[in-house]
Amino acid sequence: MRKADRELLSLALMDARNHTLHLFGQYQNALEDTGFAVPLLATLNPPLWELGHVAWFQERWIGRNLQRARGTRCDPAQARQASIEPNADRWWDSDQVPHDSRWTLDVPDMANCRAYMLNTLESTLELLEKADSDDDALYFYRLCLFHEDMHCEALTIMAQTIGLSLDKPLQLAFTPPPMALREPMLIPATTWQMGSASSAGSGFAFDNEKVVHAISVPEFEIDAQPVTWAQYVEFVADGGYDRQELWHPDGWQWLQAQAAGEGRRGPRYVEQIGIGSGAVIQTRFGQPMRMQGTQPAMHMTWWEADAWCRWAGRRLPAEVEWEVAAHTASRRGFRWGGVWEWMGTTFRPYPGFATDPYQTYSEPWFGTHKVLRGGSFATRARMKYPKYRNFYLPERDDVFCGFRSCAL
Repeated sequence: MRKADRELLSLALMDARNHTLHLFGQYQNALEDTGFAVPLLATLNPPLWELGHVAWFQERWIGRNLQRARGTRCDPAQARQASIEPNADRWWDSDQVPHDSRWTLDVPDMANCRAYMLNTLESTLELLEKADSDDDALYFYRLCLFHEDMHCEALTIMAQTIGLSLDKPLQLAFTPPPMALREPMLIPATTWQMGSASSAGSGFAFDNEKVVHAISVPEFEIDAQPVTWAQYVEFVADGGYDRQELWHPDGWQWLQAQAAGEGRRGPRYVEQIGIGSGAVIQTRFGQPMRMQGTQPAMHMTWWEADAWCRWAGRRLPAEVEWEVAAHTASRRGFRWGGVWEWMGTTFRPYPGFATDPYQTYSEPWFGTHKVLRGGSFATRARMKYPKYRNFYLPERDDVFCGFRSCAL
């Protein structure tokens, strides 16, 4: 999809919009009577705000963008055409609208938000028909497609956070499958071309993936699949949440803060961990479910992933190690894409980094966030790319995240 032509992009943009509306339908069934009220949390946005923001972003970078054909050479400070919705910027500009104020905005009702989504998509598809076929001309269409896919996953994460029940097909689709367990694999030393190319004809790349640079990678051993519930239960049974020596100092401080409130004896949403039986009961979209021992352990912070690795005498992978394995070892059994995977790496720019027109996508988060790689069961397939870099603060555990380990 990063090299998708106009025809494929048109189909994908319609698919993304249909998926957004299908997910929103779950909220409509449960929350319409309460005005789509959700808790004011730093990790959430009001559902109607999410809906309007997706359409606003697409209109801002395509319909209103007179330099859309210039791709990454577009000047983000340029004057834009007016929106078809006079208040669009006041409501949905995420760079200008403070997060907590989104709960008190006079955003349109559901019918008008849906109409705005339909109208902006129609405009996008009409402009796409007339666009040239080079990477610059298609850059913003690809960006807006992936942006909508990200917000679809955000809607799924929010459904898990608030315990929203999903229809049966989605409930089944959003369950990580059990894995065939394989021994850790040895990856030979190599010189790896890290990053995504940005030359003509190379397709789309996010700014934090650029530019390509060589890294010398020594031989390393890495798990063939993410750490499972059966493996994580052993850490809990061995007093992992009580042993300060296993935790990064900041992680131990986070854990003590949790203990002062609800306490913490396992990943988020875990209602029960059977030390003897190994059974794990985790709430999934409002329903308690018994997790299988061969499913990936999920919903833990970077601190918990790091503590497990210290307990096991292992470590989290470096980004480059994970990327090498994903590209070179899949035929040998390296499995990824069921849960996002915490890296040992702090989110930083690659050498030669420059912001793309969407300037607040990466740069504000360098140095504070940790990198995740891979994708989850809630990530659209077209988003899953071995060089894609996701990033969250280390205390985030609402995301569908797990981890794997490397030998020291």
